[in-house]
Amino acid sequence: MPLVKIIAKNFMDMVASLTARDLDRLYENPFICEAILRSLPPLAKKYVMQMFYIDGAIPAKMMEEWVLPDGFTKHRVAIDRLVQLRLFSEEKKKETTYRLNSTFQSNLRKHLIYGGALPREPMPSGITARLPTLEDLEAYAIGQWECFLLQLISSTQAERPTNFSSSMMKVFQRGLLSRRDKEAPRLTESGFQFLLMDTNAQLWYIVREYISNSQERGINQADLISFLLELSFHVAGEGRKENWFIPTKLATNLSMSLTDSSARKEGFIVVETNFRMYAYSTSKLHCEILRLFSKVEYQLPNLIVGAITKESLYNAFENGITAEQIISFLQQNAHPRVADRMPSVPENVCDQIRLWESDLNRVEMTPAHYYDEFPSRDVFEAACDYARDRSGLLWEDPKKMRLVVKAEIHMHMREFLRGQNK
Repeated sequence: MPLVKIIAKNFMDMVASLTARDLDRLYENPFICEAILRSLPPLAKKYVMQMFYIDGAIPAKMMEEWVLPDGFTKHRVAIDRLVQLRLFSEEKKKETTYRLNSTFQSNLRKHLIYGGALPREPMPSGITARLPTLEDLEAYAIGQWECFLLQLISSTQAERPTNFSSSMMKVFQRGLLSRRDKEAPRLTESGFQFLLMDTNAQLWYIVREYISNSQERGINQADLISFLLELSFHVAGEGRKENWFIPTKLATNLSMSLTDSSARKEGFIVVETNFRMYAYSTSKLHCEILRLFSKVEYQLPNLIVGAITKESLYNAFENGITAEQIISFLQQNAHPRVADRMPSVPENVCDQIRLWESDLNRVEMTPAHYYDEFPSRDVFEAACDYARDRSGLLWEDPKKMRLVVKAEIHMHMREFLRGQNK
């Protein structure tokens, strides 16, 4: 089985890659400071708050005393993240010290003490009368997102085209689709995994690709990141003065954690103990995703009926999808009638999915070299001992004086045997 690739890179890694000047520009906006604070690991948030009113530097040894011995790994992760985002400046003189970024500190301090609101202007009555309801807005957002994903994986599947240019779609498809001469594009291993991610993780992947390509289009990355993070402080359905755009939940949830359960949509899948699967959905995208790991038998206007079979799962495993990803997808999208059950997906189904995956892992391929025709038993035993001492002996047959060693010690073994033959 291939290793799982994490394609939804943490958005803050992209923020950390900005120059010091661009980061200071970001930190001049108090709302961006709050969004950055939200994104930090719990221990990093604690350090920022503890240093909130400390203008000087804190010795690294003193900070290590703030955590228990078994929390040292988390401590290092928190410090590394704060240094990457330039929230902490590291000073090494007689001893290592850390100082909180003064721009970030002063702006966030004012924001938390005095509060604040994003600049907004009242909408004309002619516009407010035509505003959609929150339910209509959410339905619009889901419909647009599903249409985008269908066009992303196959332009023939989409019911209507999106507003993205073909060149922009190719940027998004990078790494998700592979193309060969005179062949239709096919999903890559990362593409299959992308479709099983939750919506927020998918959205961050697309945002990351869009920002990575922004400089080629002459757009400043810092300005784009600032705009996207500021969106998360707008209320869904509330317009803004520039052309009176109306943010949806997809936009206002941008700064939420990828694993924040409050951002998840209502599920639609019921899995039974006999491996039958019922998906209460009218979405064409849902049907295409279910085909990745199950056999869809028939589709009614609001119901997809299928089964999880050994053959359908083997096909999924060969495409790079793992058992845990499939189980996680079924659990995250469980229908409300079964979502509160423990477990929401029957245990026998989860266990069988894992067992079928393990069937493919029974044989492990290891590059090796085979040796035989030793001149004497002493040379054979010396060769076995040499390979065993270097953890390179895979198999030996003392009767016929044969052995197999790992490929990485083959050159050393050859030199050893040449010395034995002299």
